[in-house]
Amino acid sequence: MAEMSALARYAAKKLLIGIPVVVLVSLLLFLIMKQVPSDPIRMIAGDRVTKATVAALERSWGLDQPLYIQFFYWFAKMVTGNFGYSFVTREPVSLLIWGRLPYTLELTLPSLVLSYIVGVPLGVIAALGRGKSRDYLAMGVSNFFYSMPTYWLGLMLSLVFGLYLRWFPISGTNGGLSSLVLPILTLTLPPIAYSARIARTEMIETLGEDYIKTAEAKGLSSSRVVMKHALRNSIVPVTVMFFLSFPWIIGGAVIVETVFAWPGMGQLLYRSIIQLDYPVIQAIVLIIAILVVLCNILGDIVAATLDPRIRIEREGP
Repeated sequence: MAEMSALARYAAKKLLIGIPVVVLVSLLLFLIMKQVPSDPIRMIAGDRVTKATVAALERSWGLDQPLYIQFFYWFAKMVTGNFGYSFVTREPVSLLIWGRLPYTLELTLPSLVLSYIVGVPLGVIAALGRGKSRDYLAMGVSNFFYSMPTYWLGLMLSLVFGLYLRWFPISGTNGGLSSLVLPILTLTLPPIAYSARIARTEMIETLGEDYIKTAEAKGLSSSRVVMKHALRNSIVPVTVMFFLSFPWIIGGAVIVETVFAWPGMGQLLYRSIIQLDYPVIQAIVLIIAILVVLCNILGDIVAATLDPRIRIEREGP
């Protein structure tokens, strides 16, 4: 009970820290968008609108108010899920996002899971064979995909498996499950490489600890030492990265969805940037920023659960 109570206090502390971070990120996003050299009134009403009409629209939308009042008004609507209306389609931004979100999750969730369940064993295998051919092979492949630009990887996969071999469709969602293969591969291969690199580094460091040498000196088998002692401690940073990767994978989906003409949030954000559709840009960027904060908090909580020393060190004596 005492352990659960301490963990609950730690989680509550992290959540309280996250609230002002979200507010600050929202403020920065609002101020940045205000500096963009464009007039939303004229984007909607057209260039021939009269000054009287512009003034009336500014009053009705609160754009004639000081910036701090505009921000509080905008933030209050954001908290309730009211992201306003798109300048381009005149549709509610929330409906646009909810309509695209399932397509993005079809790519990001499998990518996130695969990056963990493939990358971690790959890194552990490389660490256990440090200096051997399997280590060089695993890290060579990992470094190759980790250093590869996402857009180039997507184009090469489309060229080889879509145009030359014709195994999978190269754009859209009309191919059913086969349409998911190339976008998911493009989104997954770099995170797999990164997870493998982190897992290998942490496993090598853990295998050098004194308690591992003590366990080996007691006559425990290598597999038992690895599975019971080394793996649990070395996997903590990788598990934290699992949560931290989610918002960044969603951000990476902007490129992947554009390359494969996938109708998700990433493609919506890309088109909104091209069309200067500010309400949509603000909403999606804010959602990603909130996900970053929440995933950081969740990662810290999971790390503290797996390794109580982290919680003790951060809380202090």
